Amino acid sequence: MLLAIGRLIVEHEQQGQARAANLIERIKMLYVTESYRFEEIIKKSRFISVIYPCTSEQAVWRQLKTVQAEHPHANHIAFAYRIKTNEGIIYRFHDAGEPTGTAGKPIFQYIEGKNLINALIVVIRYFGGVKLGAGGLTRAYGQMAKQVIDVAALQPYIEMTTLHFTLDYEKFQAFEYALKKLNGQIIEQEFAGQIHLTVALPIDKQGDLESQFAPV
Repeated sequence: MLLAIGRLIVEHEQQGQARAANLIERIKMLYVTESYRFEEIIKKSRFISVIYPCTSEQAVWRQLKTVQAEHPHANHIAFAYRIKTNEGIIYRFHDAGEPTGTAGKPIFQYIEGKNLINALIVVIRYFGGVKLGAGGLTRAYGQMAKQVIDVAALQPYIEMTTLHFTLDYEKFQAFEYALKKLNGQIIEQEFAGQIHLTVALPIDKQGDLESQFAPV
């Protein structure tokens, strides 16, 4: 009986750890560094999905213009994007002439569900003569977004912060060593009576560096 209770407690602990790990995985932001493409024929319609890295809405509009120039005869070019800015996450989705909610939104749901940022997904459709209906379109556009995300190499997004330091020369070597251990880098330096530095490092490491060297 005690053995059974012990096993039950362990199983509950393991389930709790698994749920915690899944939660961490869900909230971790991801991004792509290059474009990826997936293509499929669905009921005679040709679907092409492409994911692009975009860090601003201006970059999105430039990319969309390029896609439209590359596919002038496509019947629909639906898209969704999600971008991280200093003011928060901005996003938009567009059905491109498909019935409302059947194209852009299902694309966006996969972007958001994967917690992708700084990404644009475009799904191009060449109509093949067979109507898919609202449900069929929703599944098709969603599936195309999922497939291109699956083939893409997703990278964990590490939020960086910028700090400024003024150091005596004798402290510079120790500072460089500490910064390197924290995966930071010097992005600007000026040598005068003292050394003036601007550094970038992961935001979750800021406290570790500031506990050793006081920023200005």
